[in-house]
Amino acid sequence: MRPAVDQCADAAVWDVARPARPSRVAGVSLAGFRDRGLSTAGHRAIPHPAVTMALDFGADPLIVDDAAGRQRRGSLVAGLGFGPGAVRVRGESFQAVQVRLSPVIAGAVLGVSPADLDGAVVALDDLWGRRASHIREQLADASSWEERFAVTDAMLARRSRAGWPVDREVAWAWKRILAGRGRVRIDVLAAEVGWSRKRLWSRFHAQIGLPPKRAAKLVRFDHAAHRLAAGEDAARVAADGGYADQSHLHRDVVAFTRATPATVAGEPWLAVDDIAWPDRRAAPR
Repeated sequence: MRPAVDQCADAAVWDVARPARPSRVAGVSLAGFRDRGLSTAGHRAIPHPAVTMALDFGADPLIVDDAAGRQRRGSLVAGLGFGPGAVRVRGESFQAVQVRLSPVIAGAVLGVSPADLDGAVVALDDLWGRRASHIREQLADASSWEERFAVTDAMLARRSRAGWPVDREVAWAWKRILAGRGRVRIDVLAAEVGWSRKRLWSRFHAQIGLPPKRAAKLVRFDHAAHRLAAGEDAARVAADGGYADQSHLHRDVVAFTRATPATVAGEPWLAVDDIAWPDRRAAPR
């Protein structure tokens, strides 16, 4: 495993494992996390354009505190973008397999539409009942990260086959938003798929979990946040990212994270991101 360096503390906080091979399921990315017991304050979760599952199996639970003051423990599902405001992740000695699901396949895997999550963080037990406990037991019994990844991937493959696909037009619109790094006009997308703007808004929102304009803003923010974390100048990031000006970038960052661009640039979450998901620009789709 590789240690994830905490830029705000004095040592590595999480060990990170990556699978040797990509998932057999298109639109799925996996990584393993193990807390090293060096930080209990928690870290700000930076919104990402994927539905996130955390399959917890450690001695102590993964804990997530959302912007409304609610707390979730153990295995979790976070809707696209983590919902409004700041979300913090913490826990001592937790271990978890994190799954990033493209919203195109998230409904099939989860058994509920991403729109039903409404961007919130929910306990996996609330979605899957006893099946969530079963996967936890399997992961705890596994003797290696590769075995845990194999168990997780097999489960995801079974569930994705049993689920339902999104509309072809919706999947295509999501792919275009990703390819354009959020710099797309929704009326142009609607015209390209042959739908009215209203129909695209309705079907996209119902199946992806966000309205198309909000989804495009999230994708644009994701690229901007990683460029800020890489040390790039905020004015250049704003200009290249399609923001009207640096103030526009500032407002979007605050809206997604309740933190300034300078603060977000130093968040350990983004440093971990590049260790756990080195191919993040290629997946999930």
